Order: sequence, then C-alpha cells, then structure tokens
Amino acid sequence: MSNIPPCPKCNSEYSYKDGALLVCPECAHEWTEEETAAEEAAAQIKDANGNVLKDGDTVSVIKDLKVKGTSLVVKVGTKVKNIRLVDGDHDIDCKIDGIGAMKLKSEFVKKV
Repeated sequence: MSNIPPCPKCNSEYSYKDGALLVCPECAHEWTEEETAAEEAAAQIKDANGNVLKDGDTVSVIKDLKVKGTSLVVKVGTKVKNIRLVDGDHDIDCKIDGIGAMKLKSEFVKKV
C-alpha cells in the first residue's frame, strides 16, 4: 500500500506524487508533504496538561463550569467518559451524567 495521504481538500484517496508535490487528480489541489505534517501537528487537541486527546478517551474536569442558561454546574473532578473530538471553539463533545449532552473546551479538562 502507498503511504501517500488523501487530498486535504476533497479527501480523495487517489492522490499521487509528482516530484516534490502531492497532487489530487479529482480536484487538482497540489500540496507538499511538509504542509500535511504541519496540519496534522496543528490538528492535535491537547488537554490542560499538554496530553494529546483522542476520541473515546476519559477526561476529568479541572474547574467548576457553569452550564449556560441553567443553574447547573459541572463540578471539579467530574469524569467524562467516551469523549468525541470536534472542530470549533468547544472541541470536545460528550455526555455528562445528570446534565446530558455538552460541549467542553479542552483547556478545562485533563486526561485520566
């Protein structure tokens, strides 16, 4: 199998190497391997201690968090299981017992 990454624009698996560039035959996007490596490093989501998070991890809340629009509070030490990483300002999508579905910022959690 080839170790050429899929196209970052259209996610086509048919990309190929042309000299120093990687080319997508479907959308004609051209990029370098260095750009791919830099995007992958930037795409990593880290917790408050600098540990890299991934889907399915269990995290613990490190600060009391008020739930907007209600009088509920997510207390320090609350464990959140089976997180899902998403794009955006609040980069963790999860369910918290007693509260329900929520989005959290990775800077307010630590990996367990």
